[in-house]
Amino acid sequence: MKNFFTVIFLSLFLCAQSQEISSSVSGTVKDNSGKPLPFASVFIEGLKLGVLTDDNGQFTIEKIPLGKYNVIVSFIGYTTQSKAIEIIENSSNIKLNYILKENVENLDEVNVNGKSKETQIETKGFAVSAIKTEEASLRNIQTNELLNTTVGVKIRQNGGLGSEVTYSLNGLSGNSVRIFIDGIPISTYGNSFNLNSIPPSMIKNIEVYKGVVPGHLADDALGGAINIVLHNDAKTNFNASVSYGSFNTLQASVNGLYRFEKTGLTVKASLFHNYSDNDYKVSGRSVVVTGLGGVQTPITARRFNDAYRSTGGKAEIGYTDVKWADQFFVGITGSDDYKEVQHGAFMTITPYKDRFLESDALLGSLTYQKKDLFTKGLDVNVNGLYGKRNRAVNDTVSWAYSWTGERAIDFRGDEYQYTWRSQQEGGPTLAKIKRNVASIRTGVSYAINNHHKISANHVYSGIDREDSDALRSVLENTFVGTRDLKKNIYSLTYEVSAFDDKLKTSLFGKHYQQKTTSVDPAIETDENGNDVIVDEIISSNKNYNGYGFAASYEFVPNVTLLTSAEKAIRLPNETEVFGDDGDNVVANSSIDPESSNNYNLGFRFGNFNIKKHAFTISTNVFTRNIKDRIGLPIETSLNIDDELIVYVNQGSGTSKGFDAQLNYSYNNNFGLNFNISKFDLKIENQGIEIDVPNTPFFTMNGGLRYSFRNMIQKKSRLNAFYNVYFTDEFSFLTAQGSNTVGNEFFEVPRQLAQDIGLSYAFPNNKFVLSFDIKNIFDEPVYDNLSVQKPGRAFYLKLNYAINKF
Repeated sequence: MKNFFTVIFLSLFLCAQSQEISSSVSGTVKDNSGKPLPFASVFIEGLKLGVLTDDNGQFTIEKIPLGKYNVIVSFIGYTTQSKAIEIIENSSNIKLNYILKENVENLDEVNVNGKSKETQIETKGFAVSAIKTEEASLRNIQTNELLNTTVGVKIRQNGGLGSEVTYSLNGLSGNSVRIFIDGIPISTYGNSFNLNSIPPSMIKNIEVYKGVVPGHLADDALGGAINIVLHNDAKTNFNASVSYGSFNTLQASVNGLYRFEKTGLTVKASLFHNYSDNDYKVSGRSVVVTGLGGVQTPITARRFNDAYRSTGGKAEIGYTDVKWADQFFVGITGSDDYKEVQHGAFMTITPYKDRFLESDALLGSLTYQKKDLFTKGLDVNVNGLYGKRNRAVNDTVSWAYSWTGERAIDFRGDEYQYTWRSQQEGGPTLAKIKRNVASIRTGVSYAINNHHKISANHVYSGIDREDSDALRSVLENTFVGTRDLKKNIYSLTYEVSAFDDKLKTSLFGKHYQQKTTSVDPAIETDENGNDVIVDEIISSNKNYNGYGFAASYEFVPNVTLLTSAEKAIRLPNETEVFGDDGDNVVANSSIDPESSNNYNLGFRFGNFNIKKHAFTISTNVFTRNIKDRIGLPIETSLNIDDELIVYVNQGSGTSKGFDAQLNYSYNNNFGLNFNISKFDLKIENQGIEIDVPNTPFFTMNGGLRYSFRNMIQKKSRLNAFYNVYFTDEFSFLTAQGSNTVGNEFFEVPRQLAQDIGLSYAFPNNKFVLSFDIKNIFDEPVYDNLSVQKPGRAFYLKLNYAINKF
C-alpha cells in the first residue's frame, strides 16, 4: 500500500505540467477614516469564491480562472461596493482597495455574513474548535496557554516552561489525544520540537477535534486530535519577536518567507529559542526541611534544578503557485533542548539535584500539494519526514538534597548519600536513546461534483530505537536490545452535501495496523556446549478496524445541528510499550490497545450581527464508552515518594458530559468569550465503578478584550486583556474506602487563576509592544499529581512584522 501511494505521488508530480496558471486578487477594506474593517465579506460574483478580511482588513482570493468578474465587498452597517476585474492569461496578482461608507439606513437589520475558514471547519458536523493565533502571537502567550482557553480542552502541565504536558479533551487525555503538525504526528519530531517550544507566530491556526477525528487526520486518536497548521501562505512576509519575564524567561522567534514572483521560487525559514530558570516558589506538604531527629519544618522554597532551554528551526525551499504544484518544498527541521529534572512523578521531600535530560532531532521533510490536478476536483497532498532523534538522561550525583538547595541531613545531622548512587532509584546513568524515525502522510481526494467528494488517506509512522548507557560495561551494552515500532493507518471518506449545502455529511472507515519488535541478545549453549550470543525476538502484528460519521444541518442561516460518532482505536505508543527513563516511565510490553465508541450532539448559533453586536453560541453533549483504557494504575493508596510510573489497562469505563461556549463582540472593539466543560469519567476497577483519579471534571474559562483606537498616536491601537481560569477540586487518588478521613491529603484544591495584559500596536502596524501579568493574585496552582505550577509572573514582549516588501 505504501508503494502504491508513492507511485501515485511520483506519477502526479512528473506529469502535472499541463495545468493552467490561475490568478489571484488581494487588497484591503477600510472605512472613511482609514480604519481597517475586519471580517468584511469579499466574494466574486458568479463563482463560489469568497473570503472574509483579516484583523487588518486585508484579503486574498486565489485560483481565479480566466474571465471577467465583479468583486463585491459588504460589511454590516456599510454600503456594498463592487469592482470589475478581468483575468487574462499570464496575468499577475490584481490589487483592489475598498473604502466603504457607513449606511445609517440599515443599522436595525440583523445581518448574517459569509463564513470564515474557521466557521466552515466548525460547521461540518464534527465537535471541533478552530483557533486563530494571530492575536495571541502578539502577546506573551504560549501555544499551550492558547489551547487551555479552548472549550473542552484542559492542559495538564507538570510544572513550568518545558515541563511534561498532556492534553485532555472531554475527559480523555494523555496519549488518547493525538497532536499533529500539518497532519504529521508531532511525536515524530521528538521532545525538542513540541508545543512548549513552537511560538504562536509560526502557527496559522489550530484545529481541535473532540472524540471524532476526520479521515484526513488518519491516526489512532481515541479521544480526539489537535492539528497545528503552520503558515503556508505564498506571500512574502517577515515576523520577529522577543520577550523576557519572570524566572529569567526569554523567548524569541523569527520566521519569514520570500517568493520570486516570476518563477514562483519560494524560500521560507523559522527559528525559535526559549529559556527559563523555572525558579518559581513552591510550598505544601512535600516542601519541608528535615532537621535533627527527623523533625520536618514546612518552608517556601524556590525550585533550583528546573532550568529549560530549547532551540530549533525549520528551513524550506521550493515552489508555490506554479502550474505543477500549489506547494512543493524540501526542507530540514532541527531542534535541541536541555531540561533539568527537579523531582520524579511527585514533588518529594528530597528533590533532585543535577539530574537532567538532553534531546535533539534532525529531520528532512518533503511537502507537495496540488489542487485540480489533471482534472478539476482532483487534489493531492503529501507530507513526509525522515531523520534521527536522540535523547540522553544524565544522573550521576549520589548526594541527597533538601528544598533549600543544600545537602540533606539525617536525624543525626550528617549529610548522606543514596545507596543507589543517583538521584532517582535505579543507579547512576548516562542513558541514551537513539531513534531513526519516519512519517509520511498521503492524501488523494476527488470532488465528483459540488455535492459529492471521496478521499483516501494513509499515514505511516516508523521508529527504530536503540538504548545504551555509557556507565554500563562493554558486556552490558553488548546485551542492550533494540525496539522497533511501525504503524500504518488507512482511511476512506465519502462526503455529501445536499439541500443547498444545508446538509453536510461525512462517512469514513479506518484500518489500523501496528507491528512492534523487541530484540534482546542472550547467551545460550549450542549443541557443542559452547556459549553463543543469540537474539531473542518478540514481535506482534495487530490489526483493527474503525468507522464513523459526522453530519450537520443548517435549519436557518447560522443555526446548525451537529452530530458525529466513531468507533475509535488507540494503539499503545512507544513510551507505553517500551518505557522511557527520561520521563520516569517503566516498560509494559503486555499492554493492550484501548477502544471507545464516541458520540457527539451539539448546536451552533451564529455568527449573528445585530447593529454593532456580533455573537456566537455553541454547545455539545458527548459520551465516550471506553474499553481497556490506558492510564496510570488506579490505586487506593499510594506512596507520595514514588518516582516511577507505568501505564496499564485500567479497565472499561464511560465519560459523559457537556461543554458550551459564548463569543461576543461589540463594534470590533469589545470582546467577551466564556466556556464551560463538565463531565463524569467513571471506570470499573475490580468490579467497582469509581471516578477516574487525577482528572478535573469541571472547568470554566473566560476572557475580556477592549481596543482603544488612536491612543497616544493616530492610527494606533491599545488592547487590554483579562483572562480567568477555573478548575474545580479533584483527587489524584481514589477514595480510601468508605472512611473518608485523610482523603483531603490527596485532593487538588479548587483553583482560580487570572491574567491581565496590554498590547500597543504602533501606527504602521509593524511594531507591537505587549505586557502581561500571569496569575495576578499569586494563587497556588496545581496539576498532575499535585505538582505546583508557577505563581505570579511578569512578561514584556516586542513583535515586529512586515506583511509585504
